[in-house]
Amino acid sequence: MPDPTAEPLGVAVIGYSFMGRAHSNAWRNVAAFYPDVPPVRMRALVGRDGARVARAAAELGWDSSVTDWRSVLEREDIDIVDVCTPGHLHAEVALAALAAGKHVLVEKPLANSVAECEQLVTAAAAATGRALLGFNYRRVPALALARGLVAEGRIGTVQQVRLSYLQDWLSDPGAPMTWRLRRETAGSGVLGDLGSHAVDQLHYLLGEHVTRASGTLRTFVPERPGPDGTEAVTVDDAAWATLHTASGVVASLEVSRVATGRKNALTVEVYGTTGSLSFDLERLNELVLTQTGDPRTQAAGTILVTEPEHPYVDAWWPAGHVLGWDHTFTSQAADFLRAIATGDPAHASFEDGLAVQRVLEAVETSHGRGGALTETGN
Repeated sequence: MPDPTAEPLGVAVIGYSFMGRAHSNAWRNVAAFYPDVPPVRMRALVGRDGARVARAAAELGWDSSVTDWRSVLEREDIDIVDVCTPGHLHAEVALAALAAGKHVLVEKPLANSVAECEQLVTAAAAATGRALLGFNYRRVPALALARGLVAEGRIGTVQQVRLSYLQDWLSDPGAPMTWRLRRETAGSGVLGDLGSHAVDQLHYLLGEHVTRASGTLRTFVPERPGPDGTEAVTVDDAAWATLHTASGVVASLEVSRVATGRKNALTVEVYGTTGSLSFDLERLNELVLTQTGDPRTQAAGTILVTEPEHPYVDAWWPAGHVLGWDHTFTSQAADFLRAIATGDPAHASFEDGLAVQRVLEAVETSHGRGGALTETGN
């Protein structure tokens, strides 16, 4: 248990919209569900618009709001800097925070390029503070259980994997322009936004990295209405890829933000020589396990991953009381606080983020290299 007389670790979250709210919720609740971790104090919420960030800070339980992120790096009462900005700011903010001796949590993807990721890996290795990359789906109990089952050999030797992450919030051509649709701020489109999660899950579940990748990208809606008129979309709406690992596993990847009817469908299918695993984020508490054996009884079985023996579940509710998307961020905060207290490795690491970014860059680089087929007569 933490020392009750210890000074709480001061936290600043940079960014107050979607991810900033999710991370704020985690910092507010982490001590209630993980009493073994060091205590925290929500010192400052940071955003560019003074009035809006002040309202958000009051709603989310922060001590104060700040409009200059650099100012929090100079404060002795802030120990942890949590970066929830658009991707083009990740590297600048995280590098400065590490140099200032802060512990740093960066929301995925780590940065917008391999070069920036390499800088961050080098800086994290030399820093006094700890560094964590926010791939929150590593804290989904069903996916953490799946990783354990793969490692135990419960489905034999993995041969192939199918990954998809489908959403539909851009399926309407009239959906407005956002920073996520501009290359200069987002780095890439759905490939970096959702593809990063899928690639990280492949690495996480298998315990190895992709060594070869190829794919194709597509922008279905090339223009979107912006505040000053029609604006060109400069990133991808959908992407497809084939990925290979050193051990010979082949994975197919499909990601889209224009998949009509799919709201937040990260699906993972892992096929081994003696069984398979299947997961769908829209049924977050379930993991489907199939194992070969007696053909009279062989069938897929659905595990309700809510038992206290399952990963992360014992911190929450009685068996059968399902968890949600937001719980993963609270568990992530707890893992980071334990790593700060113990010095043990924290995952996902910045090295993990670099490995993902290399895959994404390889897919993007390979786009357009496929050969066109020529029709021939009979």
